[in-house]
Amino acid sequence: MSAAIAEMDDAPLTAQIAGKIREMLISGELAPGAKLSEQQIAGQFGISRNTLREIFRLLTSQNLLVHIPNRGVFVATPGEASVVDIYRVRHVIQKGAVRAAVRTHPALARMRELLTRTEASREAGDWRSVGTINMEFHRSMVELCDSPRLSASFELVLAELRLVFAQFEDTAHLHDPYIALNCELLVLLEAGDIEAASDKLDAYLARSERSVLAALQTAKQKTSPRI
Repeated sequence: MSAAIAEMDDAPLTAQIAGKIREMLISGELAPGAKLSEQQIAGQFGISRNTLREIFRLLTSQNLLVHIPNRGVFVATPGEASVVDIYRVRHVIQKGAVRAAVRTHPALARMRELLTRTEASREAGDWRSVGTINMEFHRSMVELCDSPRLSASFELVLAELRLVFAQFEDTAHLHDPYIALNCELLVLLEAGDIEAASDKLDAYLARSERSVLAALQTAKQKTSPRI
């Protein structure tokens, strides 16, 4: 796509490219703290730097990028306060999704297919892939609401959460226990047992939040200078 053609309709283009960059964050292609090259990214998407700066401003407002004057634009590195708020949002959106679930919704089939892929990635020891598929699983769960606005909001949450996980060298212990829990949750949804699924999700998110906060504390201790 040439810059001339692309900028005929700036608003949809900005949203489109911002969405692609969010996908790069969710898939782990962009690491927390990484400096972004305007020239490289503008060339990658075939857009001008002015358009890219609009996209950077949008992603900065969504807490995914950070602009440091005279230094440039960097991928955000979310801390503990961000994690607490992320899980607060997850509780609200995902519990709403569970409450809206019906046994015939196609999102459940998508979740089942994702669990199959998770097993293959776990056997291969590809924990980055396991993390990506897990996020797709929970994104599919939100699709039970049939709300494009909620799905769009949850995508921002997932992108920021991925930036949290990307700060850890080893994520196996943060993903492995939740594969079985995802299976249990899906079985309850497929059976139409909404109350049990809601309770299971509550426990799931509370446990996950504690694990992530503990991992952040450990990572911080490892990087803190010793006196």
